[in-house]
Amino acid sequence: MIKLNEHYLKLSANYLFSEIAKRVRAFQEAHPEKEIIRLGIGDVTRALPKACIEAFHAAVDEMGEDATFKGYGPDYGYDFLREKIARDDYQSRGADIALDEIFISDGAKSDTANIQEIFAHDIKVAIPDPVYPVYIDTNVMAGRTGDPEDGRYQGIVYLEGTKANGFIPDLPGEPVDLIYLCFPNNPTGAVITREALKRWVDYARENKALIIYDAAYEAFLRDESLPHSIYEIEGATEVAIESRSFSKTAGFTGTRCAYTVVPKACTAFDSKGGRQSLHPLWSRRMSTKFNGVSYPVQRAAEAVYSREGKLQVRALTDAYMANAGLIRQAMNGLGFDCVGGINSPYIWVDCRMDSWEFFELLLTRAGVVTTPGAGFGRCGQGFIRISAFNKRENVEKAMARIQQTLGG
Repeated sequence: MIKLNEHYLKLSANYLFSEIAKRVRAFQEAHPEKEIIRLGIGDVTRALPKACIEAFHAAVDEMGEDATFKGYGPDYGYDFLREKIARDDYQSRGADIALDEIFISDGAKSDTANIQEIFAHDIKVAIPDPVYPVYIDTNVMAGRTGDPEDGRYQGIVYLEGTKANGFIPDLPGEPVDLIYLCFPNNPTGAVITREALKRWVDYARENKALIIYDAAYEAFLRDESLPHSIYEIEGATEVAIESRSFSKTAGFTGTRCAYTVVPKACTAFDSKGGRQSLHPLWSRRMSTKFNGVSYPVQRAAEAVYSREGKLQVRALTDAYMANAGLIRQAMNGLGFDCVGGINSPYIWVDCRMDSWEFFELLLTRAGVVTTPGAGFGRCGQGFIRISAFNKRENVEKAMARIQQTLGG
């Protein structure tokens, strides 16, 4: 008799963004004449940078000739891309990361979901609240939690982000083994200083813990005093794995390319207390379960690091950050307190009422889709997340509608 992994049955029936899509679809079917502006999920709307498109086309042309055709690529990614990442994203910022410590993948979501496979079943996991749901859900699927109770899973140590602490959680009040951090933060848009990040690295080193650091939004940092990578902090290569993505940086949401860094110095402990490098374990996992990102996509990603690519990517992120500034200004003008929107494309709004009720209010009366904060955890109740990933004219129209709805 085939049996289920019953840990899946603990999960909420609806993934947050699927539930939003369901509600928006129902509203549109009931009101087909209503124009909907989507400022909910973090999907980009602007075209790929020209440099990436040209590289993409050239690589596709290579695939059309026997002499330059590429079959199976390296499981870990082509060296031409890994070398650019190591040089421009890390070594240029003083972080000692080598080419072979970088693993190219199809998404930071995939990597942050899959990385937990290489750790023991009985580790204690610490996860922020509010949080991107994938961190929680994948550990539920793996059986590291008890049943949900009052919106939280038993066995997880929740790191609360609140207005009082600026949505930068305090260090755990009890011993933990695996810690998830994301800065600039999704969903709150909060950012972390070097000093604050150093406290987390020091905690991990002192407590033999490991940090999974999601830096998917680092390209939106405009304050150069803020760290772009956890590896800018001394000792982090011993206790941290970092994931990044080309999705928001260069618009690869539909093209799929990202990477995870697993330094050779990063270790975990076996059952006898011996240190084991995580690098060969993740290498084995990737070579066993993943067949690599396509050659044309990796050539397109490489173009991000060209002179033209850097300028074009900066123009893209600048445009989204201009949208973020407009959204924050409009919501502040209506009397709402906000976090984010300065070094992040997300604006976290204190809506002063139930998150889902406010979501429905903006959807039904303004025709604007946002994301209810309650979907990101208990500490997200009373907030909504507004995404800056849309065209300028749509953002302007959305803010005008919200102002008319809430300010009238």
